[in-house]
Amino acid sequence: MNGATIELLYFARVAEMLGRRGETLPLPEPADTAGLRAALTARYPQLQGVARLRIAINQTHVKGDAPLAAGDEVAVFEPVTGG
Repeated sequence: MNGATIELLYFARVAEMLGRRGETLPLPEPADTAGLRAALTARYPQLQGVARLRIAINQTHVKGDAPLAAGDEVAVFEPVTGG
């Protein structure tokens, strides 16, 4: 491991399920959002039941398997609807 990390921020139900609002984690391998999702569900089995996790990197919503870099701020949340 090279010591590279990302800063995770958890919102809404995800934060409630994990009992925390954020943490710093090692940069996953592969360094993309697919690797992050796999790392999170391995670390937090309760997330396996969540149908879809949305991710924003440095305050920009991303889709698919977006790349991650050391020092990124990554928000993890569920889709929300308004009315």
